[in-house]
Amino acid sequence: MAYLTRFDVTQEQNLAAALQRNTTNGSDVGERVRSILETVKREGDAALLRFALQFDRAALQGLRVSEDEFAEAEKLVSPTLKAALAESLKNIRTFHQAQLPQGEQVDVAPGIALSRRVVPLSRVGLYIPGGTAPLFSTVLMLGIPAQVAGCPSVVLTTPPDKQGKVHPAILYAAKLCSITEVYKVGGAQAIAALAYGTQTIKAVDKIFGPGNQYVTEAKKQVSSECCAIDMPAGPSEVMVVANPLSDPAFVASDLLSQAEHGSDSQAMLVVKARREEGFAYLDRVEEELSIQLAKLGRQNHLISSLSSSRAFVCPNLDSCASVVNAYAPEHLIINLNEQEDEMLASQVVNAGSLFLGPYSCETAGDYASGTNHTLPTNGWARSYSGVSTDSFVKKITVQKLSREALVRLSPTLLAMAEEEQLTAHRNAVAIRLGGER
Repeated sequence: MAYLTRFDVTQEQNLAAALQRNTTNGSDVGERVRSILETVKREGDAALLRFALQFDRAALQGLRVSEDEFAEAEKLVSPTLKAALAESLKNIRTFHQAQLPQGEQVDVAPGIALSRRVVPLSRVGLYIPGGTAPLFSTVLMLGIPAQVAGCPSVVLTTPPDKQGKVHPAILYAAKLCSITEVYKVGGAQAIAALAYGTQTIKAVDKIFGPGNQYVTEAKKQVSSECCAIDMPAGPSEVMVVANPLSDPAFVASDLLSQAEHGSDSQAMLVVKARREEGFAYLDRVEEELSIQLAKLGRQNHLISSLSSSRAFVCPNLDSCASVVNAYAPEHLIINLNEQEDEMLASQVVNAGSLFLGPYSCETAGDYASGTNHTLPTNGWARSYSGVSTDSFVKKITVQKLSREALVRLSPTLLAMAEEEQLTAHRNAVAIRLGGER
């Protein structure tokens, strides 16, 4: 069975169409989300409790996770997972600690001292999906840089199960990140609560985290109104670059590990080879896909995702780079050889995160190597970076001028103010230099 639609780049007339993402959002998603946002803004906690019953089938008595629930969750997490989370936390913290920016101090001219202050965001909201795959790893990916940046207030929202419980690993990971303010709220209604605030949940300054199409749409809508977000997002995706010498089992496993995220995820393969050799290699990858698929769960997600995934045969590194940069993948795995891995990586300008070599599987970055897995999708890697410590701080410029410096700079200031016909700007300089009031 062929899972990947094949394209020969040298003969493809419309590469842009072949690189299109999945489009799963219905035309009514925007309106449905807008209605949810308005309802939460108007009714607050009452709307959140009603939506929990409607969408999560959970009859909640309250929204906030209690201390007893944190304690119960810690008992339910296995020692093996606790050790894994500790290792992951150490690596993530080490990498994100190194990213902590330092404010610059520059004297651009005598008497003109400029600087930037690095200030943590006061209150941030982390959204953690909890449906078919409770992403406790994302708690670390967002909670650790918030902690490193020194954010004084961090709140987490995540949907409850039908019993009104939060997945224990999510709560345990939150505790590792010193996050104690956790609410049982999911979906677009959680984004509304974080953006607008309710009787129980205080509004935040910026919202982080992945989610389904409703969460994504809600983030877009509130970002244009009242609250910053980490980045626009869409379904998760990977692009793998290989050649006929790359282990097809490795390549197939990388495609499948991404495809299982969701039915709208996309797994793309680029093969550096001549047409005949490349298509023959694709046959080997397809065979591995069949073998591995038979042993995996989440079949619905995998099959649906692969049905809209594609393979491109490119004759050289330059054409591989063109395909990669045109697609701008969230995850880019380059598995050629040591020299060509680095050569291609140097040509890549549009990607969320790079994985170089046969042993740099996406799973490492998703969980514990230390880089952040919250990355731009849907082509936004052309203009956005992934989440980092920088995402949780803001930078405030500071300047201090002596009188002598203002005198020296005044001809420039006065000339520019006069040309723009801003007389009050001109006056603010002249009055300091003894001009008429």
